[in-house]
Amino acid sequence: MINILHDYGLIFLIGQYPNGPLGGLALTLCLAVGGLMLAFPLSVLVGIARTSTIPVVALPALALTTTVRALPVLLIIFWAYFMVPLITGHTVSGVTTVVCALVLYETAFLAEVIRAGIQAIPKGQVEASRSLGMSYAKTMRKIVLPQALRQMTPSILNQFINLIKNTSLGYIISVNELTYSAYQVSGQLLTKPFQVYFILASFYFIVCYLLNLAVGYLERRSTPGLRASRA
Repeated sequence: MINILHDYGLIFLIGQYPNGPLGGLALTLCLAVGGLMLAFPLSVLVGIARTSTIPVVALPALALTTTVRALPVLLIIFWAYFMVPLITGHTVSGVTTVVCALVLYETAFLAEVIRAGIQAIPKGQVEASRSLGMSYAKTMRKIVLPQALRQMTPSILNQFINLIKNTSLGYIISVNELTYSAYQVSGQLLTKPFQVYFILASFYFIVCYLLNLAVGYLERRSTPGLRASRA
């Protein structure tokens, strides 16, 4: 495996870049970060809509989250692969297709996380702010969302870990992310698939383990009682 890492380590890390498109672990992280950044504002809007008492606002948000969360990511990627060109009228790259699918998928899951965070805020705070003359929008922006998002940070980071693993499905439509890079290396070596995919698993483990440590740290910071009990 040391020899494989020595000969093909750059393929795992950055693909063919700079002599070709970016790939490997770098593209995996770009897909995950880009997907999270695009999905986050959408999920905040959908999460707020889920807590609305107005049916015309709450029901479409409920339909979106319920439908998307009930489907496998792979099916959403296939839908995006065929639907995005129909909607835009242009052929789109595999990277764009995967980003669109991941944004839709993450929006549904993050919206439920944010909905739970909003509903965890004591109603007395909302009632107090409204009694002071603050509008609904200002109450959400100044009182509710800052607290809800701070409490939900570990859950949002957990979703980011899942997002990193879900990028591996881009392999199905030949997106040159980390899993596809391993497939290319295995195709060149032919006789060492176990070693190649063990290296692939190690890359995912290291990245996700480091993020898990970050989640644990944030949980301890947001739960003083838990931190004290472990001290």
